[in-house]
This record gives sequence, C-alpha cells and structure tokens, in this order.
Amino acid sequence: MQRSSSLLRSDTQLNQRSYYEASVQRAPVWPALQGALQADVVVVGGGFTGLHTAIELAERGYQVALLEADRVGSSASGRNGGQIIAGLACGQGEIESQLGVADAKRVWDMTVEGLSIIEARCQQYQIDAELRKGYLYVADRPAKARALLQDAEDLQQLGLDCEVATGSQVRSYIDTNRYQACVYESTSGHVHPLKLALGLLHAAQQLGVKVYEHTPALSRQHVGEQVLIQTPQGTVQAKHVVLAGNCLLPEVSPKLAAPIQSRIMPVGTYMLATQPVDQALAQRLIARHAAVCDNNFVLDYFRFSADHRMLFGGRVSYTTLTPPHLQQRLQTRMTKIFPELAQVPVEYVWGGFVDITMNRAPDFGRLHPQVTYLQGFSGHGVVLAALAGRVAAESVAGQHERFDVWARLRHHAFPGGKMLRTPVLALGMLWYRMRDLLG
Repeated sequence: MQRSSSLLRSDTQLNQRSYYEASVQRAPVWPALQGALQADVVVVGGGFTGLHTAIELAERGYQVALLEADRVGSSASGRNGGQIIAGLACGQGEIESQLGVADAKRVWDMTVEGLSIIEARCQQYQIDAELRKGYLYVADRPAKARALLQDAEDLQQLGLDCEVATGSQVRSYIDTNRYQACVYESTSGHVHPLKLALGLLHAAQQLGVKVYEHTPALSRQHVGEQVLIQTPQGTVQAKHVVLAGNCLLPEVSPKLAAPIQSRIMPVGTYMLATQPVDQALAQRLIARHAAVCDNNFVLDYFRFSADHRMLFGGRVSYTTLTPPHLQQRLQTRMTKIFPELAQVPVEYVWGGFVDITMNRAPDFGRLHPQVTYLQGFSGHGVVLAALAGRVAAESVAGQHERFDVWARLRHHAFPGGKMLRTPVLALGMLWYRMRDLLG
C-alpha cells in the first residue's frame, strides 16, 4: 500500500473488498457539483458525521449542501466494526481531569444520547440498519479482569446497568475459555454501518439536502459574512461550514485541514467476515447476539452479522501500511477465541483508516466563528458522530453551550512533525503491544 500521500486511494481499494459493500445495493453515483451554488450551510464529508450534521440542520430548516470527495459512506463510516458504544475511547478519567466531574457526566450523558439518536433516526426514517442491543466487555488476563471489574463499578455509577461474570460464569455469555471476566450491558450494541450510512443519506435527501459525490472541497475564502468553498468544478457560498472529513480531510482538502491536521493521526483498522455459520452455533458462541470487545490496548472486537457470519477485527497499523499476511493473522486471533471457527472459510477481508487523537478524546472546535470542525473520534465514531452532528447543528443555530463543553477539551499535536510523527507513534504502539503481551 502507498503511504499517507495516497490514503484516500488505499482506503477506497481496501473498502471495496468488504462484506458491507457486498451486502448492499448502492444507488447510482450522485453527480459532482458543477457551477455556483448558494446554501445556508456547507458540510464537508459524507460519512456519519456529515450525514448526521446535515440531517440535524435540515430538520431545523436550513438549506444544506453536502460535499463528499468519494462516495457517501465509502470510508470509515461504511466499513467499521459496527459497534455502537456508550462512552469515549479515553475513558471518563481524562474528561474529569480536564472538565471536572459535573461536565464529565454531561459528556457521558451526551454519548448515551448519541445511541438514542441512532435508534430514533432508524425508526423515524425506516432505516433497516440491523440494529441490535447488547454489548459484552471481556478480559483475558487477571490484571485485565481486575481493571474490567473496576470499570463495571464506574459504569454503574454513571447509570449504566451491568451484569458481571467471572471464572466459569463467563461461558454463559461467551462460549470460550479465553476470558476470565466479562461485563454485559444492553444500552450499547451494534449495527450494519453501511446500511446505516446509506439510510441516513436517503433521509438527508428526503429533507432537501443537496448531496454531491466526487466533489472534494479544495479551499475556503471569506467574502463578507459568507464563506466561499471552492471545488474542482464549482463553488458553494454559505454562512456556515462544518468540516467532517476526519482523517481523510488532510488528504483531500489540505488547505482546509492545515490548522488541525497535526492533532489527529490515521490508523489502519482491519476486519474479516467468514461464511455464514449455523444459527445455533452463533447463538451458542455469543449469547444474546452481543457485540464483543476486550480491554487490551491493541484490542480484538467481534460479533455475528444478521446472516450469522463472524465479523472479526483485531489488527491495527500505525504506519499507514497494510500488515503482511493480514487474513492469516486475523484468523489466528479469531480461532484462539473460537476454535470451532477454524475450518469456516473466510470470504471477505478489508480495512481502512480512522482518526485518533493523542488522548483519545474527540476534538470538536472552530477555526473561525463560521467554520466548525469535528474529528478525532478514536474508534467510537458511530455513536459520537450522531451526537457531534446534533451539537454542531445547535451551535450553528446559535445554541453554543453543549458544543462548547466539547470544545474546552485540550488537544496536543502528535510529536515529530509531518515526517516523523508516524514512526514515533508506531514505536509507541509497539510498547503498548508489549504491555498487552506481558499482562
């Protein structure tokens, strides 16, 4: 794979081999923008963040133009693990240390709100995203088990109902001898991410959002009280701009992303999908059709699809290079958990890039009073994108309070500058892998 200068092409090529793309029927490509357009708000990016933002704004009566450099849902939003999770990748401790206990609880409650937004949107717009409730956190070593049990207490204090199991009781939730403790909760769950993205696209268009695919935003210019966005074959003039391109924004819109690109890093994530297995086997291996994730730093996450395929993610790349022998490595990790799947053929292997921040907290802010950005979801983007779209739309409408809670979070640039930050991060992740191996 080419390095970061061709992230978009690499992301697209890997994504074309995904189970998600194979299991949907896309509509024809929406035309690129031609000529001059006037709107109230321009949303740059056609993933979950951009789609939810566009819907929230259109529901409030704004005229919205959405610009997507590739196809809607073609990047992380259309090929992730599909896990919809309360909370943040950084945990509550980071948020409390920066914002205090009261505002950290507000942040937590807003992540739970993100889950309810997805559920309500699926109902309102009749989106068949295969949404299922049920989430299982697991731990594979004594130290990790102790940490998980403490996490369960913290979750319960935040108002999340949890069931805790240790030792042999774990097998009633997940039929493997791999794990020493587990925590089950029914607030979080999982979806088919591409079906959700395409359903959101249809909802946005029903609301009058003008969608332009293969239309990268190249630059912005302030003209009085308006912002002019230049594209390859046209322009959009609007009062507000929302940048929702995440880790691919610096690739396709370097001028727009320049002030914020050093605060995020692209991380490659990879998955496989097996052939369908017998329904009874799927129900035995993972009870209640839950999504599963361990609590290692370099983690495994997996679930069964609606048609009973094992969808397994367990490799990451911090160098923007696809790991060698990817299918073999993913299968090895999968069969260590479920030996019963060793002979089940793998039909799809895919991956692409997500963005992370240094502290794994989301990075929401403003480049200008009229230009908002949303990035750095750090693996929790399916839910946080829904919430981000709502608070960004509130801010555009002049209600800044909730957005400003997130904007107060401090973020630092990754060390090493443009040339060295990727190898520096890769070395740091090697250390965390060693910690996981040593327990």
